[in-house]
Amino acid sequence: MASWLTRSKPYFNAALRRRMPADLSGNILPQTCRTTPLYPPPTSSAAAAGRRPSPPPHLIAATLFLARRCESTRAGVGLDFKEADSDHQGLDFPGGRVTFMSKMSFIGENLEKRIPCFRVLDDNGESVGGSDYEQMDKEMSVKMYSEMVTLQIMDTVFYEAQRQGRISFYLTTSGEEAVNIASAAALSVEDAVFAQYREPGVLLWRGFTLQEFANQCFGNKADYGKGRQMPIHYGSKKHNYFTISSPIATQLPQAVGAAYSLKMDNKDACVVAYMGDGSTSEGDFHASLNFAAVMEVPIVFICRNNGWAISTPITEQHRSDGVVVKGQAYGIRSIRVDGNDALAVYNVVRMAREMAIHEQRPILIEALTYRVGHHSTSDDSTKYRPLDEVEHWKKTRDPLTIFRNWVARNGWWSDEHESEMRINIKKEIIQAIQAAERMEKPPLSELFSDVYDVPPPSLCEQEQQLRDTVKRHPDDYPNDIPQ
Repeated sequence: MASWLTRSKPYFNAALRRRMPADLSGNILPQTCRTTPLYPPPTSSAAAAGRRPSPPPHLIAATLFLARRCESTRAGVGLDFKEADSDHQGLDFPGGRVTFMSKMSFIGENLEKRIPCFRVLDDNGESVGGSDYEQMDKEMSVKMYSEMVTLQIMDTVFYEAQRQGRISFYLTTSGEEAVNIASAAALSVEDAVFAQYREPGVLLWRGFTLQEFANQCFGNKADYGKGRQMPIHYGSKKHNYFTISSPIATQLPQAVGAAYSLKMDNKDACVVAYMGDGSTSEGDFHASLNFAAVMEVPIVFICRNNGWAISTPITEQHRSDGVVVKGQAYGIRSIRVDGNDALAVYNVVRMAREMAIHEQRPILIEALTYRVGHHSTSDDSTKYRPLDEVEHWKKTRDPLTIFRNWVARNGWWSDEHESEMRINIKKEIIQAIQAAERMEKPPLSELFSDVYDVPPPSLCEQEQQLRDTVKRHPDDYPNDIPQ
């Protein structure tokens, strides 16, 4: 790289001097770089022949690349300082004009005030005066609340099924139902979803049935993942919902790449990438935000800041004001929203989607919420957080109660509706579990399929070793798996 820079510098400088205006001293005046073909200055022999010598092809390509990289200045437009009018007061630098200062002053480690949080409903479900939001009609409101209740009951029943030993693992969304359902309601089915693992409500909203949820958790032959994934790792091509993977933040670079493809294809859609606050401590998070900002892709990052990354509190993850401030550092428009206010989440995500698509830019949303349940069935949160903290969020900040109060206040809901719906949903979930439990498991051969067109000898050998092991120790393996 260093060699290329040294060799290409004369070509690049000469090209700039020919294409850019200069002052009386010959200094190039700043302006957006051009993408016209670049050639080196003619030599005496070339000039005599009336032609320009062509530089090596790799230098032309590399120089064109450098010129094009200078072309996008949108991110720097807002960084110019009008008070810097003379050369000694400011510096024209890629990204915008930077002022000089004579007094040494470091940027503070924290803002004087925390970034405010947008909300529409207070803890009693009453509209906050002066809130900037679009009113929601009865049909949408009732559907959103119904899906939030369905998600809550589904979590409760599946969690109990795991405790009974019927499935191996489960993870709930308790306390975060509003982020799930309200954000999903604001999206289009054309928008690609890259979730973490605490967003099954998005899939539920898109039409993934309770039976399909049960099939995945029980890993039967109707499971789209063919029983290879652990429970709650859902995925559905039909619903534009990419399959979950356990390692946190790995979905983020993939999401940005998918958003870039939508940009190239000029699609009227965006990518939505969900994550928890723990993901912001991963390198993939930072690389993804930077990539998204530089490439100006239509993506909405939604961070569920629920205060805990398993047992690590948010205060031990970083010293910044939560997650929302990280967006500005990467040049990304950002907002903080009350994640327990379904109406606020819906409006914020809806607006973010519009900006992402029509302005071709990334947006970062930090939803402040709380994980009421344990991290998963493998966790006991009473070991690291006080019970009164959990109870406070359950009683005073429950997203279902807040939204239900608002819906009921509009005359769209009643206790009779609530009771009947909860009975029917629980019955349907139990029936789905029973059906999934009775269904046959995928054959053993599915563990080795869908990777190679023709399995290599090493994989065939592994399959045979597994079959031999099962035959030698039949009591140690399930007897309901087809061989």
